Amino acid sequence: MTARTGERESYLDVLRLPHALRLMGSALLGRLSYATVGLSLLLSVQAASGSFAVAGAATGAFGIVNVLASPWRARAVDHFGPTHALIVMAVVFSAVLTATGFACLADAPDAALVALSAAVGLFAPPLGSTMRVIWSTLAPNQRILTRAYSLDAVSEEVVFTTGPLLVGLLVLVASPVVALFTTAVVALVGTVLFATAPAVRARGPMREPRQAHQRPLRQRGFAIVLIALVGIGVVLGTVETAVPAFTTEHASAAVAGILLAVMSAGSGVAGLLYGRRSWGSSLAVRLIGLSTALAIVSGLAAFAPTTVVLGVILLGVGVFLAPSMITGYLLADALTEESVRTEASTWINTAVNAGAAVGAALAGVLVDRTTTSVAFAVGAGIAVAATIVAGTRIRMLREASTAERPASA
Repeated sequence: MTARTGERESYLDVLRLPHALRLMGSALLGRLSYATVGLSLLLSVQAASGSFAVAGAATGAFGIVNVLASPWRARAVDHFGPTHALIVMAVVFSAVLTATGFACLADAPDAALVALSAAVGLFAPPLGSTMRVIWSTLAPNQRILTRAYSLDAVSEEVVFTTGPLLVGLLVLVASPVVALFTTAVVALVGTVLFATAPAVRARGPMREPRQAHQRPLRQRGFAIVLIALVGIGVVLGTVETAVPAFTTEHASAAVAGILLAVMSAGSGVAGLLYGRRSWGSSLAVRLIGLSTALAIVSGLAAFAPTTVVLGVILLGVGVFLAPSMITGYLLADALTEESVRTEASTWINTAVNAGAAVGAALAGVLVDRTTTSVAFAVGAGIAVAATIVAGTRIRMLREASTAERPASA
């Protein structure tokens, strides 16, 4: 991939876009709740039930329902408009979180705690995908849009790094349920501030019914993008499961957090550098190249002898992570019409999350029955296979992503 460096746009140009600071600040505040909700639920349900098995079932129910409901929530945003849809979801999401907190305080039955946790996942507002759609309407050209997506991805990395730390602090000075209540407040305040911003209000509901042929999954090449991103998700799920097991064997379980933070740092820096440049290669070529490199580098973890070496490898994984995700979002824009962009962006996240769930589950079994090296190798192997499948259709993906799309109604 070659880059052209003559362009002068910077990340300051992104922040100078109309209402950009309010949009970014409120969206990140709302998304902070996504970085705190999982751990808050886990610790609150565990404290109430006295069982990590019940707590795991609760967070698992939340995660599964969240992934399954993602396309439905995105369609609601596209159909009803982001302002109304996001505020309704935020109100219900926060209400159910609050109800779950009170249920924990009241020592409610385990089944009720799991059911409430599942309901939380049903109504999580899709702030990330909506924010990316708003960026696509504000950015005057592709270079600024790439920088906006890069800045968004890096900011999200920071949020998901600090979220668990905030939960830990709240648990230390108060209790897990206080962390759950705080998550509800943050979600509601951030989403309302974001949904009422002028740029979001300007994107109203669809004026004409959306046709079935407009759906993202029916667009030529879109499934190829999802296959590549499922492979990336498998790597992430494998890393999140196998790294703690590795550090437990070689050093201390606490080192796992440092190693995962190193990967996030690498991803953040690479995302900023990636967004600063205008690439001569097509989006299709970039996605296949980046996802292949990420899969291969992750496979090196199978041969890591020490935590230091593993940290260097994870830094390498991070270098390809944010650029891969940014390219996936850009392809989702290129392959779909404006009226379904929220759903398209959400499918990108869904593919990664689904792959991560598979990778985490498979790595857990392999770590218990074999070694962490086998887990890393299998996860990387699945990711390589996914990129090979996607790579066989790279010409079709390149043609589909560069074709001129009709104007949306």
